[in-house]
Amino acid sequence: MVLLGHPVAHSLSPAIQNAALKRAGLPITYEAVDVPPPELGARIAWCLSERVAGNVTVPHKEAVADACSSLTPVAKRAAAANVFWVERGALMGDNTDVPGFLDAAATLLGEVPVDARVAVLGAGGSAAAVLLAITQWPGARARVWARSLDRAAALCSRFPDMTSVAATPHEAARDATIVVNATPIGLTDDSMPLDPSALPPTAAAIDLVYRRAGTAWVRALRARNHVATDGLPMLIAQGALAFKRWFGFEPDKSAMWDAARAHTRD
Repeated sequence: MVLLGHPVAHSLSPAIQNAALKRAGLPITYEAVDVPPPELGARIAWCLSERVAGNVTVPHKEAVADACSSLTPVAKRAAAANVFWVERGALMGDNTDVPGFLDAAATLLGEVPVDARVAVLGAGGSAAAVLLAITQWPGARARVWARSLDRAAALCSRFPDMTSVAATPHEAARDATIVVNATPIGLTDDSMPLDPSALPPTAAAIDLVYRRAGTAWVRALRARNHVATDGLPMLIAQGALAFKRWFGFEPDKSAMWDAARAHTRD
């Protein structure tokens, strides 16, 4: 089993999935494979020929969805796949980021938000999953910012009744009750997608990026008394759902959490 992405050296998916596989007694290993975009087609062809299943991370979620012969309804609506497998010689795709985000948000917030005003930073597959997820929140609306305003507009056009494009990340966060970083900013260094002072004082924040000891953005937000989490809870949630998709039964999530904590402990 594999994780396809670029970069992937930082990923905890191998640690958590191998822990789940070991606990389930399955003689299978899971590894991260760094795939630059020009090599993705060849790697997908290899997965098909070898009947290899796995996960997808940035920047390949949309491209893998396009390559699938069949998508689950949620992956089709998100136009992004973070889970794939081979069935009867065809590549199949699912998106467990959507329920994974809902699970992580529920853990952070303690309840389903009503009339939430969500700032979404980013316009890729992860941002699409966030927007699709919050369609389940009563009265939710979102402002979307991305470095490419054309991409942000294209994403918003898929959710026209609840989204608008923001010209800057600060504009996106204005009056927000929840701010979500769905960009890779902060993945490899201490860069922040948005100045913490730009968040309304009572806004919560969800950073889909995770790093050892947490991302700099989440640490800075917590220092300002914001309720905030990095992407680790979502990683575990979507990873457990992916495991169930592949094998038809629930993994031991405690083993996955133990592995994640062991690999993020200073």
